Amino acid sequence: MSDTAPMLELHDVEVCFDLKRTNFFGAAPQLRAVDGVSLSLQRGQTMAIVGESGSGKTTLALAIARLIPVTRGKILMGDVDLLGLQGESLRTHRQHMQFIFQDPYSSLNPRLRAHAIVREPLDRLRIGSVESRNNRVQELFEQVGLRQDQLRLFPHQFSGGQRQRIGIARAIASSPSLVICDEPVSALDVGVQAQILNLLRRLQKDLNLTYLFISHDLGVVQHMCDSIAVMYMGKIVEQADRESLFNDPKHPYTQVLLSAVPSADPNRRSRQRRITISGDAPNPIDLPPGCRFASRCPLVVDQCRTDLPDLRVVDRTHRVACHLVE
Repeated sequence: MSDTAPMLELHDVEVCFDLKRTNFFGAAPQLRAVDGVSLSLQRGQTMAIVGESGSGKTTLALAIARLIPVTRGKILMGDVDLLGLQGESLRTHRQHMQFIFQDPYSSLNPRLRAHAIVREPLDRLRIGSVESRNNRVQELFEQVGLRQDQLRLFPHQFSGGQRQRIGIARAIASSPSLVICDEPVSALDVGVQAQILNLLRRLQKDLNLTYLFISHDLGVVQHMCDSIAVMYMGKIVEQADRESLFNDPKHPYTQVLLSAVPSADPNRRSRQRRITISGDAPNPIDLPPGCRFASRCPLVVDQCRTDLPDLRVVDRTHRVACHLVE
């Protein structure tokens, strides 16, 4: 794979869930949690997927990691089609793609000691000898800022930030190329959040990692990410590099999200006007024909209620799904 080729490519990815039938004769309703998402992520960069709860961002991350079934589409990692992998080939390929989970309190096995948790990917993927795995675990503890005397402790003997460091060590144990971070700091105190984010950035620089960063916190995203994709009701409504999106958001939904981000800069506070929205999100089981943000958009026109906008290029690095953007 060349240096300019994307590390990860998504083409029209859909994830649908069959729901319980409302009556005996009718068809089972479907929830389309991810609807036709296409993305491209370059090696060594960090892309954020942002949106409010229920937008589909975590479902998309789980689909990329092959932790839930994908209804249709393509997910390419380099020249490998992840959706074509099954059984042993999928298990082997997991060495190159790992996951950092949101909750450090529930994502670690309480019955295993810390060194066994970190060594588990090496054992399951049969990487190296037993001695080399133990040496690797000691190196990982040092890399993430944990002490050697903590190797044999159980998860309940660590703080939340230390538990997330164990989760990070486990994720990078197999030397992956891609790490999917599902809101890795949202369950932590603000001071600890900064420490974990700085650790992730240092590891990315040292190990040439590529991050897919799932978050609803745009302050964290601005600190961490090179590019950002905004999701709403299962679709990407705007995608751009960090500078373009924060300085010139084009979709009304993105503008609403950014207006709610607090700032310590008094000049920015004086320029920024808080945008409030009313109305309810559409029923995800019975989606309207037009733009899914139309029922809440302060700029809605008649076309928005009838025609679903395509995600189209408006600048070199900027794509927007909105009829009102020229």
